[in-house]
Amino acid sequence: MLTSDGLMKVRTDQTPLDVADKVAAACAGLVALGMGMSREFGNSETIRQVMVEFDGGFLFVRGAGDGSRLAVVTETVIDPALIAQQMQAQVLMIGERTLGTERISS
Repeated sequence: MLTSDGLMKVRTDQTPLDVADKVAAACAGLVALGMGMSREFGNSETIRQVMVEFDGGFLFVRGAGDGSRLAVVTETVIDPALIAQQMQAQVLMIGERTLGTERISS
């Protein structure tokens, strides 16, 4: 889990802290890029999911409440549609309100 500005909120015990911080920062950048593309080519700046396929696996990022994102890194031997579906189910199970973060006004 990460905030919309790229701060890691929650990580698995198997993910080292420095790696989780790097993933969170990278995901924030990818989401910002996706929002720009959605603004340019879509109907709004809303994005549902960002997926990156690389040699060795996939990275999935989706919204998980106001100001939060859920990121999952997988190996190559997965079904991307199933991962996306399970991420959605996880967000719904935990509850988008529980996962949300406060927006800070400047």
